[in-house]
Amino acid sequence: MLAGNAIAHESADWRETRDQIVIENLTLVRAIAIRVHENLPVHVDLDDLIHSGVLGLFDAVERYDESKNVSFQNYAKHRIKGAILDGLRQQDWASRDLRKRQKQADAIGRELSTKLGRLPTESEVAEEMGLSLDRWRRIATEIRTLGPAPVAPPRDGEPERSFTDDLPAAPDSRPDLICEQRQLRSKLERAIDTLPKRYQKVVILYYTNEMTMKEIGDILGVNESRVSQIHKTALRKMAVALESEGIRSVEAL
Repeated sequence: MLAGNAIAHESADWRETRDQIVIENLTLVRAIAIRVHENLPVHVDLDDLIHSGVLGLFDAVERYDESKNVSFQNYAKHRIKGAILDGLRQQDWASRDLRKRQKQADAIGRELSTKLGRLPTESEVAEEMGLSLDRWRRIATEIRTLGPAPVAPPRDGEPERSFTDDLPAAPDSRPDLICEQRQLRSKLERAIDTLPKRYQKVVILYYTNEMTMKEIGDILGVNESRVSQIHKTALRKMAVALESEGIRSVEAL
């Protein structure tokens, strides 16, 4: 029996049962963590997501109520994904690995600047760090969002500025929001794909191209009223499609 019943959770028997259920569902945790990780910046560690997911699995075992007529796996999926996203929100998303990369880039940038008498190129930094140019560019993009890392005062003859100070600034971003936004975008794209081609065109022209109903009507060869009707019908059809994806309120958008 799982949680939700009058069980003495602190008993040895309960702990053994709980641990067994967790072990049996570790593959579920890993599968969910991998799906979330696919939508995150390159520096986010998959193992950190799995760790948060396991905590969510323990919570699911503790809270599951058989009387609700919901399978444990379906219930656990929501608790696991929620725990992973909560972990992303709570952690310093400038992960230890990325901070380490930032300090490494600073040091290499200073050394190469001193050696070459100029700022190093991307290729030179990438080669010194043992990375491909493409990989370095991706990491540099992530580093831009961190802001300057604390650095020790420069030694004699070294440039005073951090190498990362020469990288252009970029807006702050959070992995949990990046993940949620990308997943929502995918759901919206699937909802649009369910529409007839004519309806898809209206939605894309209106929301992506920011055209007016009249301008869209001129393109389609119909009046503004007809475009408005198509638009309203398209939104109703999309609402049905989004509901099947678990989005039941415009607030989710």
